[in-house]
Amino acid sequence: MTCNYKFFSHTACEYFPCHKTADAADFNCLFCYCPLYALGEDCGGDFSYTQKGVKDCSACLLPHRRENYDAINARFAALAALAKKK
Repeated sequence: MTCNYKFFSHTACEYFPCHKTADAADFNCLFCYCPLYALGEDCGGDFSYTQKGVKDCSACLLPHRRENYDAINARFAALAALAKKK
């Protein structure tokens, strides 16, 4: 079985690539908006906070690396638990 569903590169997008990368050919757009953002400091990505306290993910490539598909999907339970708390 192929794993083509784990990778999508939207090279025609006017924002492609939305983050600086050394390898645009291997840039995964499947998680265009990172589903882990809502986990705050527990997202596991390379983020920082601006002086105004806003989470800045511009240096993060975690959702855009082909090999991280399974790791992101494994975090959906944590996202569901977070949603239940609200």
